Formats: sequence, C-alpha cells, structure tokens
Amino acid sequence: MFLALLVVTFVVALAVSAIVAFIFSASIRRILDRVVAPDLAGAWHRYMIFALYVVGISGGVRIFSLEQYVNPADPKAPPLMLTPERWTLEVYRTVIETLQSTAWMLLVAFVFLLIAYVIARGMELRAARHTGQGA
Repeated sequence: MFLALLVVTFVVALAVSAIVAFIFSASIRRILDRVVAPDLAGAWHRYMIFALYVVGISGGVRIFSLEQYVNPADPKAPPLMLTPERWTLEVYRTVIETLQSTAWMLLVAFVFLLIAYVIARGMELRAARHTGQGA
C-alpha cells in the first residue's frame, strides 16, 4: 500500500505542477522576454518551467511524512494503516503542498524578476536622459 500511496502522490503532484506550469508559462515567458536578452529568454523559460516541476513535486511528495506508514515514530506502535480517509487526506495534502511550493517559487522568481526589470528600466531611462542631454 505504501508504494501505491507514493506513486499516487507523485502523479497528483506532477499533475498539479503541470497545471500551474501551463497557467503561468505565458506570463513567465513575457516577463523573461522583457528582462532577459531574447536569445537567453527561451533557455531561462525552460529552466523556470523545469524548476516549477521540481519544486512542485518535491513539495507535494513529502517522503518524511510518508515514512510514518513504514516506520512509525514510536517503535512499539504498529505502522499506520491506509484507510480511505487517510488516502483522501494524503491526496488533499499533496495538492495543497504542491500549490504552496509552486506559489512560493513563483513569488520568489517574480520578486527577483521585478527587481531586474526595475534596474533595467532605470538604466534605460538614464541612458535616454544622457543621450538627450548630449544632443
């Protein structure tokens, strides 16, 4: 049963990560096209999507938490049983943890991209002002 739970949580985390990647892919690409050089934007976009999957799956499939079904915290206690209620709870927890992990990753990425955009825009304005004064 543990192996089935591991596979199910992996598949659920993969599916949720794929949905999040699909929803945010165009936004990530547009921001990268604006902030990063066009020849690098494609590579960075692929990396960001890859990172989104890795963070989503690693956040959704919590190996430490799943170990309680094999090795209980109390050695004298029997391993936890996977009842239908526990299956529901584990799948729900996987969805929430995957969404939470990907949300944090996107937040951090967008904050850094915003900082890069502000710096790039400031440099553009400074260059335009400098060019305008010299003419």
